[in-house]
Amino acid sequence: QVQLVESGGGLVQPGGSLRLSCAASGFTFSSYSMSWVRQAPGKGLEWVSHINSGGASTYYADSVKGRFTISRDNAKNTLSLQMNSLKPEDTAVYYCAKYLGSWAYDYWGQGTQVTVSS
Repeated sequence: QVQLVESGGGLVQPGGSLRLSCAASGFTFSSYSMSWVRQAPGKGLEWVSHINSGGASTYYADSVKGRFTISRDNAKNTLSLQMNSLKPEDTAVYYCAKYLGSWAYDYWGQGTQVTVSS
């Protein structure tokens, strides 16, 4: 069965960095594009970043562009999100998601909490 397991969240001060990871299993990871999506307290889901199956093409929301970097290791079935210059407004639960196409996702991880606060 498909499993996506996020890790790496935590509490960090503004301006700090965190690296999120998503361990994938149960499907051919290298064949699918993947995304990171977040949900801030009391708000809806916000798409953060996307990477194609081979890792050559990446996309970012304007709110994180220049601060976040998405990457993947297809040999290790791992998706990552390097987050630098974190702001309080980045506080959210971060999810990795398997892209189905047409802006749809068919599997999600359980999420990892990121809190940016002094």
